[in-house]
Amino acid sequence: MLKAKLYRMVTDEHICPYGIKSKDLLERQGYEVEDHHLKTRAETDAFKQEHDVKTTPQTFIDGKRIGGHDNLVKHFGVTTLKQEGTTYQPIIAIFTTTLLMALAVCWAMTGTIAFALTIKMFIAISMCALAIQKLRDLYAFSNQFITYDLLAMKWVRYAYIYPFIEMLAGICMIAGIFIPIAAPAALFIGTIGAISVIKAVYIDKRDIKCACVGGDSNVPLGAISLTENLMMMAMAIWMLAAYI
Repeated sequence: MLKAKLYRMVTDEHICPYGIKSKDLLERQGYEVEDHHLKTRAETDAFKQEHDVKTTPQTFIDGKRIGGHDNLVKHFGVTTLKQEGTTYQPIIAIFTTTLLMALAVCWAMTGTIAFALTIKMFIAISMCALAIQKLRDLYAFSNQFITYDLLAMKWVRYAYIYPFIEMLAGICMIAGIFIPIAAPAALFIGTIGAISVIKAVYIDKRDIKCACVGGDSNVPLGAISLTENLMMMAMAIWMLAAYI
């Protein structure tokens, strides 16, 4: 049987996640793992000094040091879910989940999949989900948002208010309450957002990241962001028209 030695940090204060992943990867590749725990910071530092490495875990196969988890992944030629560079994964995850939630809500309310109600719930639930992403770190969101939103550039406080408007408008639309307030609010932020995206991406040709899923995201500002704002505008107009 193939054998490998793994040295990873396992202390009362810290268990290295990459050590656990390295052990799992080795075992999935058919290796019997000789699992060595570095149980103290001093023991870990001594190991690093002895092998002239800066990090743990470290894997050895046939007496040869392969390296840390990333090196092990490359050694076996496998892929991971690690997000690197530009990605649409957060948007895909959010919109797929909110669409399924909208279908579930529609079924629970009517016993059928009514197209109009599903679209309404999808947009409203998506607004709430996107607001949550922004609200989990308002500071980081504001830092990214003010680089392209036209109103936030002029009035920074708007960046801190925006997620609350988006969340409350979405909740009101789901419940069907306070529509004369919620719909105009959604129309306002959606319109400003759409104009901002068009100017930044299609007029100024700027290559920047979108704050729609929160700060520090690697989602590019562009068609997805514009669609989000246009959907919000359409939803607001639809609900105002139905209310009137």
